[in-house]
Amino acid sequence: MMRTRPLKVALLGCGVVGSEVARIMTTHADDLTARIGAPVELAGVAVRRPDRVREGIDPALITTDATALVKRGDIDVVVEVIGGIEPARALITTAFEHGASVVSANKALLAQDGAALHAAAEQHGKDLYYEAAVAGAIPLIRPLRESLAGDKINRVMGIVNGTTNFILDKMDSTGAGYQEALDEATALGYAEADPTADVEGFDAAAKAAILAGIAFHTRVRLDDVYREGMTEVTAADFASARRMGCTIKLLAICERAGDGASVTARVHPAMIPLSHPLASVRGAYNAVFVESDAAGQLMFYGPGAGGSPTASAVLGDLVAVCRNRIGGATGPGESAYAALPVSPMGDVVTRYHISLDVADKPGVLAQVATVFAEHGVSIDTVRQSGKDGEASLVVVTHRASDAALTGTVEALRKLDTVRGVASIMRVEGE
Repeated sequence: MMRTRPLKVALLGCGVVGSEVARIMTTHADDLTARIGAPVELAGVAVRRPDRVREGIDPALITTDATALVKRGDIDVVVEVIGGIEPARALITTAFEHGASVVSANKALLAQDGAALHAAAEQHGKDLYYEAAVAGAIPLIRPLRESLAGDKINRVMGIVNGTTNFILDKMDSTGAGYQEALDEATALGYAEADPTADVEGFDAAAKAAILAGIAFHTRVRLDDVYREGMTEVTAADFASARRMGCTIKLLAICERAGDGASVTARVHPAMIPLSHPLASVRGAYNAVFVESDAAGQLMFYGPGAGGSPTASAVLGDLVAVCRNRIGGATGPGESAYAALPVSPMGDVVTRYHISLDVADKPGVLAQVATVFAEHGVSIDTVRQSGKDGEASLVVVTHRASDAALTGTVEALRKLDTVRGVASIMRVEGE
């Protein structure tokens, strides 16, 4: 039976994503009503600049007092798309206290304070949904915490930032340098005027924290995620990758240790084989590769950012939360029962590609090989080229810990025959 009283929604933020959420709520109102089982009414929109023209939104709904809006008491769901830590955190907790469930796209806040927000939602018997916080329109969080709830997830590895993937793809396909590719990304609107959050891996690290927490039923905060940006990746690195049959991606990697007793979460550039599904992800698209015991290997692919894709994820959560509201139930909350320790980066084991500038004379390779052996790092392949007394030595290792590799590189720098370490890159996906 259709409920006639509308569910009231407060929208916090009306930028690229918020305005698209409002538009879809208006243009798809009948479909949303049919899917939810009750009408959905936009009851208020909190913004910082009320004088800006917002097409399709009744000016009477606009307010600059977000706190008063979430305190109204008749609001059923608060949609938070303003981003940042404050005032978003205070507004979300206030919404719970005054009887509203929350849909958020705020990856930074959830990565930093997700546990506290989940606790507040549980305390007040309300929902906290945030599909849009990771990978835009790609259904990922709900499959991890619902569809795969009966499985054991061992690894989540993916491209979760469209800006960096566009830049690296452009460098790979055209031979452009980093700055040239970044300039094109900025001109096309893929990169912000200040791209630091993207290119230095902060955005991807927040998403990795959220994914690891859900996948491994363990609280993983932003500070637990190792982060390395991609600003030092060069055309020479891509040339080396191509010689290995690889390309380079900025990856978010969350995985269980081999013994299952701990987890790791990290973001960094890595070479991956061209045969791996993630290698074919082009432009500003995102893709996440999930490995589990029973389901095996799954890949989720699609647009990871933008107003419409992100709004699609927000509306999906809004429908789910409204259905719960009508049924007098709540959806799954935080699952952190496993409470596994998060291991430091030094414990991570992977392969490495190391490029060294060395003197072109007899015995250099033997010296370098000895250093690797002394630190317990096994060499897979070596390639040496040079002339006029200078040479380049490229070493690809078998799997080794980050700590062992760090010790190896420190020892290599002390050799008189090693002029410098041109680059170090991890090799993943094998």
